[in-house]
Amino acid sequence: MSDRIVMRVGESLVAGGPPGTAAEPEVAIGEMDGPMGSAFANLLGDQVKGHSRVLALLNTDVMVRPPTICVSKVTVDDSRYTNILMGTVQYATAMGVLDAVRSGDIPKDKADELGIIVSVWLNPGIVDVENLDHQVLFDIHRKATWQAIHKAMTFEPSIDWLLENQDKVVHKYFEKGLKGE
Repeated sequence: MSDRIVMRVGESLVAGGPPGTAAEPEVAIGEMDGPMGSAFANLLGDQVKGHSRVLALLNTDVMVRPPTICVSKVTVDDSRYTNILMGTVQYATAMGVLDAVRSGDIPKDKADELGIIVSVWLNPGIVDVENLDHQVLFDIHRKATWQAIHKAMTFEPSIDWLLENQDKVVHKYFEKGLKGE
């Protein structure tokens, strides 16, 4: 693939597991010699207390390609939360990125040219879950990462689908608010 990928954006929600295990990553993907590279470097170099940015790793010193930075959507102030986020979820994110390369959503020949920013959602209530099933948590976050990348790279949902379904899709928290929940 020779076409430049300046910036693509996607999101995904995967739920249905035990309480606290839902994943809702948002991703931005683009060539590192453009605006994506600037954003990536700024995030990596400008750490913010409570919102640490870490590279997606398979293990403590094995970074995935395309280089991927994980940014927490939640303020991190609990050591158990940190260990889950920077362990199971970081690993799941890395595997989801490689799944996207393996599936062809990310062209393998672009793996050294692209960068990915993943805004990671991990429910703060996860720290209160006894006997947390890390495999289920891993599987959900891995799938959600791959789906978000897939949607970014395939421009999903399409504008035609959005226009056709605009009045059929209701935001669930808006709906809850209307019901007084």
